[in-house]
Order: sequence, then structure tokens, then C-alpha cells
Amino acid sequence: MSMLAGATLLASALLGTGAPAARAADVPAEFGTDWHDPVTAAPPVSVPKGAKSCRVTLAEARFRDFTPYRGTYTPPQGCGDRWSKVVLRLDGKVKGRQYDRLGYLHVGGVEVLRTSTPEPSPDGIEWHVEKDVTRYSDTFRGTQDVEMLIGNVVDDTYTGVIDVKAMLTFYAGRPEASVPDKVLTLADGTTLTTPRNSERVVAEVYATGSGGGCEEFWYLTVADPASYSCKADNGPYREVQIKVDGQLAGIAAPFPNVWTGGWSNPFLWYVVPAPRAFDVKPIEYDLTPFAGLLDDGRPHSVEVSVVGVPAGQSGWSAPVNILVWQDAHRDRVTGKVTEVKASEPANSSVYTPGSGEYRVDTDAGHRLTVSGYVDTSHGRVTTTVDRTLANTSVHRWNDGETTDALDATWTDDQTVTVRAGGVPRRTHTLRTYTMNGAVTVGTDDRLRTELTLGDRAAVTRPRGGWSRLDDTYRGDATYTLGVPRDQRHAVGTSSERYRLYGPDGCYDRSLATEQGVLTVDHRRC
Repeated sequence: MSMLAGATLLASALLGTGAPAARAADVPAEFGTDWHDPVTAAPPVSVPKGAKSCRVTLAEARFRDFTPYRGTYTPPQGCGDRWSKVVLRLDGKVKGRQYDRLGYLHVGGVEVLRTSTPEPSPDGIEWHVEKDVTRYSDTFRGTQDVEMLIGNVVDDTYTGVIDVKAMLTFYAGRPEASVPDKVLTLADGTTLTTPRNSERVVAEVYATGSGGGCEEFWYLTVADPASYSCKADNGPYREVQIKVDGQLAGIAAPFPNVWTGGWSNPFLWYVVPAPRAFDVKPIEYDLTPFAGLLDDGRPHSVEVSVVGVPAGQSGWSAPVNILVWQDAHRDRVTGKVTEVKASEPANSSVYTPGSGEYRVDTDAGHRLTVSGYVDTSHGRVTTTVDRTLANTSVHRWNDGETTDALDATWTDDQTVTVRAGGVPRRTHTLRTYTMNGAVTVGTDDRLRTELTLGDRAAVTRPRGGWSRLDDTYRGDATYTLGVPRDQRHAVGTSSERYRLYGPDGCYDRSLATEQGVLTVDHRRC
């Protein structure tokens, strides 16, 4: 599916400048007790015009603690059981004082959303998340258990109760060929049994470092003998691996998620969150080279691990969905894994002490090639997945960590080559994540955070298909430490520009804020 799927691409919808900019007189000198509701520059999900639609409520809950919401999903009536699009919408509201919280939504055990929440104003905020969940159509065709949790703490200090409603909207019509036939979960979280005619298999892993400990900020960890508050035996390099029957089947770079209290400064995120904060995207692994092995009718072990996490330390969550495409003309497909070749992992993390400043330079990476074939009703199909990871970073800090800075880049470069008798068809995806920022605390106890984040992807597909994504966030915020909330005298600016291009059109939206006021909402193309 094109990365442009889900974007609103009609020129008539993109003309104009969006919301008018706030006048200078409308921008307060500092943050007050209320600010603009959270908003992102990401595109809305495109939906088929004129198609019949049906809506189902998945969950309505008010989260005060760590008790999950549990309910039952029933398929929609009147829209059939095949849909051209299925859209999930989450509406939330909260007021008072509260930390950022992480959450998930499961339908029939399938994770359909992983999210985090914004931190509220005393007067209250509302926010919305949209996600294209058409790929989970198989799950939505039957009655299913629903479980949702946004773990929260409400007491005399943290008063914000998180009130959410999740809905699905179904659009009748013919589904795209990219929609899988089956969506599976791992039995007991460890074993997978696929249909015996599976010809393509993809694993989704919603990998997030969280929990408030050092693994939430894994990209800042250092190894001994460096003197820093967050330690990891091998430094900041993290790699999410998936194994099938103990054999390495996929590697990936985790996205450096920043939640809405991140980098010691919630004033950065009150209006514009970091990329992916409200809609955590799963890592995808093409396990098709292992389809022949998985098609033997027996259960197989599937294990996900995060390389680099100190032994015995928690902080990562990595639930797995398995997407399966079946051979419609054969009850059983056979095949074989023909190659699994991994480079030696590279991980150099060099500590350099200095006069008043300490530095760690990291240069790490890994490469994996897997190949296999399946004999299908339309002939032998060979799939080769080549994936190369790289991470470079420079981390600087001083005594007391009153200055703490990072400049980091991660690349995840994957080529999937499919051979089915004729010319090989290649899909190349290069993902690049960047993080460049610093936290400083002055002698007047004013904490300042300056941060730039980048989420970029370039995709080329067979027959001339391509897309380019560039989602860039910038923020600069300052407040006074160690005083009551109303005495922080916080100021801050933030901006986001989301650009998505392809042969079908483009989407380009810019947002900017100052002291919690939305000052720019501009749409181009």
C-alpha cells in the first residue's frame, strides 16, 4: 500500500491557509492555565466518497488507575463483511494535573492501537486520534473481546481522569489486495500456527521503551566507566529482533519515541506532540522467507527481544500481530528457508572525559539477509529480505548534568526482492530518524530544552511507485524549577511540518505555537 494512502490529496481540500494565525496581542507573555487543544500536522485518513458507512463503538472508559476496560465488539450491521476502509477514531479529554500516560487497544487479542496521552491544562483539553485499521478487517468480521488500558494514577496531586471513547467506522466496498486474509496473535505470547496455504507473512511489533525508567530514554544511556545517571552495559544502541524457532528472522531500529513529558519539559508538547506520540506505528518484519517453514501445520516459536537492554531490566513492551496472505487456489503451500546470513553486530561506544564536559560517541549497526521460497498455485515465489541498520550519536553532558545534549541519527534500510519467474520486483524502504537537542539548567534555576526531531522515509516500489515522507518537529521551552506550577513563568515555541509526496499528489501542512497559542496552521500543495 502506498504511504500516500490515508492522506487527503485532493487539491481542492488542500487549498487555503487553514486556521488564521493568532495575532501578536492574542499570545500571552507566558503560559497560563489553559492552552490550545493538542493538534498534529499529520494528514487525516482518506475515505471513499459516497460509500455507505457504519459506525461501531469499541470502548468508552474513564481511566483512574490500572484497571483495563473490557467489553465486547459486534460487527456492524448493514455494511457487509468486506470493507474498502476501516477507520479507528479515539476521542479523549482530561483536565487538572496529570503525567503523560501510555495505552493500548486490543480487539480479539490483536493490538489495533498503541498511544500516549497529552498532559492537560487545569482548565482541560480534548484531543483526537485517527488511524487506518483496514489491515485488521479479518479480526473485525466476528464478535470479539475488547480490552483497553491507559494506566493512570489519580490522587490529591495528580487529578486528571482520562476520559476516552474509541469508535470504528466501516466503509462498504471492495477491499484492496494489500489487506491480509488472516490476522493472528501468538498463543501464550510465544507460539504461532499459520494456515497451511500461507504465501506471505508479515509480523507487526509495537515496540516501545517506556515506564518512566532509563529505557524510556534509552538513546541517552551510557556504559561504564562513563559517569552518567542512566547506565546500560553496551551504551545506547538498541535493536529489535524477531526470531522464528530460535533463528534470527528480522532486525529493526526502534523509533525514538518522545512522550508528552519528555526531555524534562512538558511545555514543549502541550499543543504539538512529537511525531508518532499519539499513534505509535509498529515495526514491520517481512517473514515471507519463513512461510514454507511455517506452513507445516505445527506451532512454531516466535520471540521478540530488544538488544542492548541491561540484563534483568524492564521497560520495553513489544506485542506482536501476524498478518497472513493465503493462496486462494491451494490448500497447502510448501517451501523452504534457503539463506539466513547476518553480519557481526557493530557497537562502538567511546567515552571521552574532559575538563567539565563528558562525551560518548556511538557508532553501531547490523545487517541481515534472509531468503526463502514457496511453491504456490501460481508457481515458485522466492522472497529475499535484506535489512541494514545504523546508529550514530554524540552525547555530551557536564558535572551534575545541568547540561545534557544529544545529536543522533538512526537508519533502517530494507530491500525486499520477490522473484516469481520473470523480472525481480524490488521494494526499497529507507527510514531515517533524527534527534538533536539539549537540556540546560541555568544558575537562576531556569530549565531550557531545545529539540529537533525528524521522522523520514523514502520508498520505491515496482512499476514506478514511490513516496517520500518528512515529518519534522522543533521546540524551545523554558520554565523555573522547584516552584509551584503557577510560578513557573514558562515560555515556549514549537512547530511541526509534515510533508508527504508521491505520484498521486502531495500533502504539506505546517503548525506553529507560542505560549500554548496556535499561531500558524498553513497547508500547501
